[in-house]
Amino acid sequence: MPSFDTVLEADFVEVKNAVENASKEIGTRFDFKGTSAAVELKDKEITMYGDAEFQLQQVEDLLRNKLTKRNVDVRFLDIEKPQKVGGDKVKQVVKIKNGIESELAKKLQKLIKDSKMKVQASIQGESVRITGAKRDDLQAAMALIRKDLADHPLSFNNFRD
Repeated sequence: MPSFDTVLEADFVEVKNAVENASKEIGTRFDFKGTSAAVELKDKEITMYGDAEFQLQQVEDLLRNKLTKRNVDVRFLDIEKPQKVGGDKVKQVVKIKNGIESELAKKLQKLIKDSKMKVQASIQGESVRITGAKRDDLQAAMALIRKDLADHPLSFNNFRD
């Protein structure tokens, strides 16, 4: 029975490279000289530091630019509010979405069920497996998912015939 998995995963190698490139550029740019502007990656979180919220915005723009150049979808970023860190320094944490949350998985499952297609969706941890009798039905399901859930950077892998 043909099937595929719907997942929400960023390419962490490219994310790491983009953060390193942004960090290098921060070190060489004239407007960041002598400031506490920095960006670092730990686990699945990017932490940005700056002297003021305006500077944090500049660091975020720089990071988004580097991620886009490396073909990493910026919809993976979950940006939190800036936090004050001693003195007038600020930091901002950016979480990288990884894995389909249960709410989105249920929404995806309901979308497939309501479409009256001859496919089934089952939640399997942080992915949703979609199975059907025909390959064409699965491709139609992919098109439906891409159209209706365009605000999420979903990808499809593990396609079995």
